[in-house]
Amino acid sequence: MIGVGALGFHHARLYAAMPDVRLAGIFDTRAARAAEVAAQLGTTAFPTLEALLATTDAVSVVVPTPAHHAVGLAALAHGRHVLMEKPLAATIVEAEALVREAHRAGVVLQTGHVERFNRALRAAAPFLGEPLFVESDRVAPFAVRGSDVAVILDLMIHDIDLVLGLVRQPVSEVRASGIGVVTPSVDIATARLEFASGAVANLTASRLARERVRKLRIFQRSGYLSLDLAAGTGDFLRLRPGALQALLEAGSAGAVAAPPDLSAVVESVPLTAPEAEPLALELANFVAAARGLGAPAASGSDGLEALRVAYRVLEAMGPKARAM
Repeated sequence: MIGVGALGFHHARLYAAMPDVRLAGIFDTRAARAAEVAAQLGTTAFPTLEALLATTDAVSVVVPTPAHHAVGLAALAHGRHVLMEKPLAATIVEAEALVREAHRAGVVLQTGHVERFNRALRAAAPFLGEPLFVESDRVAPFAVRGSDVAVILDLMIHDIDLVLGLVRQPVSEVRASGIGVVTPSVDIATARLEFASGAVANLTASRLARERVRKLRIFQRSGYLSLDLAAGTGDFLRLRPGALQALLEAGSAGAVAAPPDLSAVVESVPLTAPEAEPLALELANFVAAARGLGAPAASGSDGLEALRVAYRVLEAMGPKARAM
């Protein structure tokens, strides 16, 4: 583990509990914090990054975003598989360098887009088709962690990654607006992404809310998915076979005197999936990929593409946002 702050601790905790993994050790620039976590989890606190990298096969990197590039390159240069927390890097140039180095070293570079393992999305997977319109709302109370970058790179990038994975088409146009309120960067933002296929996604992100909300709505020809990512629940609404045609025919014949019962036309399917900690699933996916047993759910290239679109969102906000 490289970095054992609030989130890094949970990476370390879960690795320590895996039966087929040995938590080789921890490095954190705060030696006292590293020693505290190492004692709690029964592992070693290394005095330097180089000492840690000499003793391990794979690393999770959970450090402030501006340090992703330097720490990631050091790990990759040692031939270590790397799980890098999102965003992949602070800039596109830095992210490109990480992807190139991973390719050169022949190792796994995975981006920590943990929402891919959200219970609601896992439950929705059998019903996903070709999205035509996607809406996301992601708001949270202010926290110091992540505030070193714009809310687009802190929160919205989760939904950018999800939308790119759902639509699987190039982004053709980006429109966006945002404003900084309590930090020098953008704290509240909205973005509209248009895809080559004609699909549209509207994304909202704020880190100035009173409570957390993470919702995703997906409209496709087969139906409508309403997902509560915070609760891990959702519903799939679809037309009952033949119901709409029968209603239209009755209406044209003058046989419909009152608004119909919606349940007679629309079927609601509750979405369920097994309980599991998303981060635990992500780490298991990383370990399997490092062993050559499958591909990472969100590769370094996926993280790079999400970052590119995030910067297009910032670019669309104009010179003021770009200067933040």
